[in-house]
Amino acid sequence: MTVFKRPRTSLVLLAATLALAGMCTAPAGAGTSPSDPLKEVLFVGNNWDGTADVVRSTGTFAKIGHLNVIPDKNLRLAEIYLNPVRLAVYLAIQQGPGEGHDQYVDDMYTTPDGKAVVVSRPSFGDVVSLDLATGRVNWRYEVAGYRADHMALSPDGRRVVVSASLANSAYVIDIQTGRQLGSFQTGDKPHENVFTDDGKYLWNMSIGEVQTGLDDPLWDWTKGDRHITVVDGATYKPIRTIDMRARLNAFGRSDLSNSVRPVAFSPDWSKLYFQVSFFNGFVEYSVATDKITRVKTLPENPATNPDRTTWPNDSRDHGLSMSPDGSKLCVAGTVDDYATVIDRTTLQEGPIIPASKPYWATVSGDGKYCIISESGANQITAIDFATGQKVLSVPVGYHPQRVRLGHVATDWTGPAAG
Repeated sequence: MTVFKRPRTSLVLLAATLALAGMCTAPAGAGTSPSDPLKEVLFVGNNWDGTADVVRSTGTFAKIGHLNVIPDKNLRLAEIYLNPVRLAVYLAIQQGPGEGHDQYVDDMYTTPDGKAVVVSRPSFGDVVSLDLATGRVNWRYEVAGYRADHMALSPDGRRVVVSASLANSAYVIDIQTGRQLGSFQTGDKPHENVFTDDGKYLWNMSIGEVQTGLDDPLWDWTKGDRHITVVDGATYKPIRTIDMRARLNAFGRSDLSNSVRPVAFSPDWSKLYFQVSFFNGFVEYSVATDKITRVKTLPENPATNPDRTTWPNDSRDHGLSMSPDGSKLCVAGTVDDYATVIDRTTLQEGPIIPASKPYWATVSGDGKYCIISESGANQITAIDFATGQKVLSVPVGYHPQRVRLGHVATDWTGPAAG
C-alpha cells in the first residue's frame, strides 16, 4: 500500500517561495479588441509538459504559436504540497492516469473573441482562462474532487462544461468570467461531454473505475456505475440516463464493457457512435429507438500486448471523429498503434495508418482531414477522409492528447515576452 507522507518543512518553505515567483495574473479581457479579425487554428494540448501548440487548421498544419498553460505552476504546487489531501490526489493522478507523469492539460477551447483559451488541468484540479496576448491567467475555477477532465463548448461559444472525474459531477462555466452557471450529477468517473441538437441537450459519459487492476471481464461489475447522463442544455436538469449494459446485452454483446469513451454523433443527431473500454472497435446506437444497431470490430495489431492491465486507463481505442457530411468515421486505435477511416454506410475500414499511441481524433477546419494526436511520437497526423491515406505529420510537444479547433487574432504568434 502506498503511503503519502507530509512534506518536510524545508520542502514546504521552498514551495511557498516558488509560489511568489508564479503569482501573476492579468485582467479578464486583456488582448485583442473585439473588432480584430480572427483566424481558425488547431490547439494541441501537450499533456505531460503543460503546453499547447497552435497550428494552422488545414493545409500545411504549420505551427504558428506555442503557449505555456501552467504559468502559475509554482503557486499551484505550493498549494498542493501544503495540503496532505491534495498532495495524495496529485500523486495518485501522476502515478495512475498520468502513467508516471503530471497531467497538465486535458481540454481546450477559445473564447468567441479569440482573446483567451480555456484549459482543464487534471493535476491541478481546475479550469483556467489564459490571455492569449500575455499568457497570463484571467480566471481560475477549481472543481470538486481535485481532478478536471474532458470539456465541451456550447454552440454559442459562451459556456464550457467540465467533468470533475473524482466528484462524479459536471460543472457549467461562463467562458468569459469563470462563473459557475450550473452543475449536475453523473455516473462514476465522468469523462466525455457533448452538446447536441444545437445546445438543447448536454450528454455526459462516465467511464467508471479505470485505475483498478480488475480488468478481466469477470470483474467488470467492479468498475462502478457507468452510464450516460442527458441533461437540459439550458437548466442542466437531468432528462434521462442511459446505461448501455442492458442494450449491449440485448444486442448479444454482453462481453463488451458499458464504459462509454469518446463519441461521435451523426449530423442529424439520430445516431451515436461510441468506443468502450478494452474494445478494438466501436458501437452504433439509435437515439430514436434506444437500441444498439451495429457493432464494428477493428483489426488487431499482432504486436499488441494482450495483457489488458497494461493498456492505459482501460483504453484500447480512444479517439473518434466524423466527417462533416456524416459519411466517414475516423478511429484512433490507441493500443494497436494505428488509425483508420471507416465508411459509415458499410462500416468497412480503409487503409491501416501506422501511428504511435494515437489518443484523439478530430476534424480539420475545412472538414477534409481527420487529425489524430500521436502521443507516443509527439506529433499530430492528418489523414484524408476521402482516401483514408496519411497526408502529413507535424511535430508538437510531449504526449499530445486533445486537439480542438479554436480562433486567435490573425497576427497572433504566441504571447508577448515579458
